[in-house]
Amino acid sequence: MTTVLCVPQWQGSGLGDSPRLAVGALRSAEVLVADARVTVPVLDTGGKPEAGVRGLDVLVENLRLTREALAGIDDVVITVGGDCGVDLAPIAAARDRYGDRLTVLWIDAHPDLYTPQTLPSGSFHAMVLRTLLGEGPAPLVPERPLVPEQVIIAGERAGSETEHEYLKKVGIRRYGVADLDKVLDGLTGPVYVHIDLDVLEPTEFGSLGYPEPDGVPPQRLIDLVARLDNVVGAAITEHMPTGGPADAADTDVIRRLGAALPL
Repeated sequence: MTTVLCVPQWQGSGLGDSPRLAVGALRSAEVLVADARVTVPVLDTGGKPEAGVRGLDVLVENLRLTREALAGIDDVVITVGGDCGVDLAPIAAARDRYGDRLTVLWIDAHPDLYTPQTLPSGSFHAMVLRTLLGEGPAPLVPERPLVPEQVIIAGERAGSETEHEYLKKVGIRRYGVADLDKVLDGLTGPVYVHIDLDVLEPTEFGSLGYPEPDGVPPQRLIDLVARLDNVVGAAITEHMPTGGPADAADTDVIRRLGAALPL
């Protein structure tokens, strides 16, 4: 049994038109095949900046609401966002359930390893993985953070020098676009798969707020995901429809990506 958990949160993004992420979350949730769908009633206000994070008060409340929704679901969950911050509660729940056996496969053009001290914009979606590792805004850090050995970053090609220094210091495994398939070598479950759609090649998938060139072709990502084993949860995030003619084709990519997840 699979439940789609739709979290139409947009406040973690720093774009002026970031509310389009809420539209993308709802649209993605509609096309994924599942036994049930639950939509988290997240706040729709911008919130206030605090402790170096834009809209921190809203993000804290949205996290509480997401945890509350998760508590009522016994199925395997596909979380659909919204910005990458929607995955805080689902990954923390998987960590609690599977402990040190859990591997988080973070498929993203960006490593999301900033802190409030290293990211002047305060956009939380660039801090999510660092927060899951225990170094983020205090109200958002999980009680039981991940450890670096549990994390694999895949498809990354746009991280900053600060983030790459952290990667090397703590020893997180990282694969780019050219060696993407190497993530499968020795990968054992339970595996949680986080997918930020900006990992995709923007000339083939344009519904993105932060497109990065030289990305992964959609079919290649779909094929990779289909080859995973012992997947215990997943997320698809950062779908930002443009309102243009390519939206339908992009939404179909999300449908096929969800269908490929071996849940």
